[in-house]
Amino acid sequence: MKRVTGLGGFFFKSTDPDAAKEWYKTHLGLNTDDYGCTFKWKDENGKDGTTQWSPFKADTDYFEPSKKEFMMNFRVENIVELKKLLVEEGVQIAGDIQEYPYGKFLWILDNDGNKIELWEPIDESL
Repeated sequence: MKRVTGLGGFFFKSTDPDAAKEWYKTHLGLNTDDYGCTFKWKDENGKDGTTQWSPFKADTDYFEPSKKEFMMNFRVENIVELKKLLVEEGVQIAGDIQEYPYGKFLWILDNDGNKIELWEPIDESL
């Protein structure tokens, strides 16, 4: 079973997310919006995909239980089956699978306590 298929996003804490978005827009040309910047691309089969870059407020609890300043998001193909494998392997699961119109999400902690967001996207909804 294929596990991770690509990078879904990179999220980090900022003392001023709006200023961070403006800095990256001005100096690096990122096309920012309220959420950060969405990079659109096509995979080797021509299927559309996205990767999200987003600054969060410094006091966000979205990265908890990790105390780190960042969180990675990985794209996966079958989150339900992957969760079963990860549980069997002793990986720490940080919540239940949640489903939204744009995909399913699951959170885990790596060996250093970094929170990792796993995302089974519905790219057609983007």
